[in-house]
Amino acid sequence: MEPGGEFRGFTPETIVFLKELKENNYREWFNERKHVYQESLLQPFLSLAVMLTPAMHNIDPQFELRPSKMVSRIYRDIRFSPNKDPYKSSMWLNFQQTTTHWENFPGYFAELSAEHFMMGMGLFMPKRRVMDYFREEVDYSRDSFKEMAEKALNAGYEVAGDTYKRPLPNSLPKFYQPWLQRKSVYVIKTIPLTDERLYSEAIALQLMDDFSQLADLYHFMKEIVKEAQ
Repeated sequence: MEPGGEFRGFTPETIVFLKELKENNYREWFNERKHVYQESLLQPFLSLAVMLTPAMHNIDPQFELRPSKMVSRIYRDIRFSPNKDPYKSSMWLNFQQTTTHWENFPGYFAELSAEHFMMGMGLFMPKRRVMDYFREEVDYSRDSFKEMAEKALNAGYEVAGDTYKRPLPNSLPKFYQPWLQRKSVYVIKTIPLTDERLYSEAIALQLMDDFSQLADLYHFMKEIVKEAQ
């Protein structure tokens, strides 16, 4: 399906569909409501991707900006998964550089589930070498990094990512430790489904502003990936 029309927000039907899909994750139920999925979930996400494209192009012209490539599929690949539910119970879009090894590159995302709306940016599945370079560069550029990190935190984001069981030794102050003690590192913000912005174009405007606030941190991570190659 191609995007059509302006993004005007999600609807209560969007949330109802996701909640019911979570409880009725089987093909017969989905096939009977495929039109609801297309109209209330897929189409708004495609339109949202189009609306965000100019702002994201300004952040990085190398982002993959074809809506069909940016928006997740609802169908799960169950071939090698113990979870045999045929459908995902959330949908998301991502902005990332076109590459065959996406795991090592930083990217942005926005996800809607039956529980909340979430958005963020960072390194989600980097190799150890990338994170080693990240820690070195944070140490070397501690003042400028702190400024970028505080910008993200002041915008309501929190640091996330899998942590090491044993702390990695370093000489940096406490402020930096949540960023250093991780196998992957990213920032996330969660918005409750009761937030009225989700049901109008306001959520798109919020994403544009937030993602711009994170742009310096994104480019910091992107440069680290280049150095680690």
